[in-house]
Amino acid sequence: MRLRKDGTRFWAHVVIDALRDDQGKLFGFAKITRDCTEHRRLREGTLDHERRFRYLVQSVSDYAIYMLDTNGVVSNWNSGAQRTKGYAANEIVGKHFSCFYTPEDRESGAPARSLATALADGKYETEGWRVRKDGARSWAHVVIDPIHDDDGELLSYAKVTRDRTEARAMQQQTRDHERSFRLLIEGVTDYAIYMLDPDGIVSNWNAGAQRAKGYTAREIVGKHFSCFYDPCDHDRSLSQHGLETARSTGKFEAQGWRTATTARASGRMS
Repeated sequence: MRLRKDGTRFWAHVVIDALRDDQGKLFGFAKITRDCTEHRRLREGTLDHERRFRYLVQSVSDYAIYMLDTNGVVSNWNSGAQRTKGYAANEIVGKHFSCFYTPEDRESGAPARSLATALADGKYETEGWRVRKDGARSWAHVVIDPIHDDDGELLSYAKVTRDRTEARAMQQQTRDHERSFRLLIEGVTDYAIYMLDPDGIVSNWNAGAQRAKGYTAREIVGKHFSCFYDPCDHDRSLSQHGLETARSTGKFEAQGWRTATTARASGRMS
């Protein structure tokens, strides 16, 4: 730190050289001073941002965020990684990240392939099974990004992993329920159960609907449900009233004549 005439301080880079004559006798000094205040301010700002970012990454617990060197060896570890993987930093830093993969994925070369894809494409993203420290498997969403210096040289890889085991189980449960419900609906033969889009167009069709109406799914899906009404109401006013009532009150209920397909009953109302 140096002082100006006005008393303000500036950060200086100083070089002092001794000056000697041909006989080696000292006759003075050369002093070079460079004002580095702005450079230091920018450097401190960068260090502050890096420190804040490091604190941010370390405090994130929902995501495993860590770095790999160019060979895939773990070089740092955040709290989210410890929570997700089960390893403390001193247990995993220095080990190859392939230990997180299942034996079958390691055998197929998946770890090396993921780094190669990240390097070639600029990013690697996937979902799959990963292995925790205790041997338990978790379903993970994984992103790997290569980190390059200003000259384009590969420095490391940034790896972000999110545990989606619970979400995947819920999605699978939802699919199972939907499939069970669909099979139940499709198997009902005493009731015509089908869906309409917001405009009243038939979008699916069960066995009970085919039995009651006479149409196969191929014949009726995509047509307006007003075709089931008495021809006297074929201007869609009654059918439209049903949709508007259901939309505004949540339900429409009525009894009346409906028309079956000609192939079933010569247009007989049922």
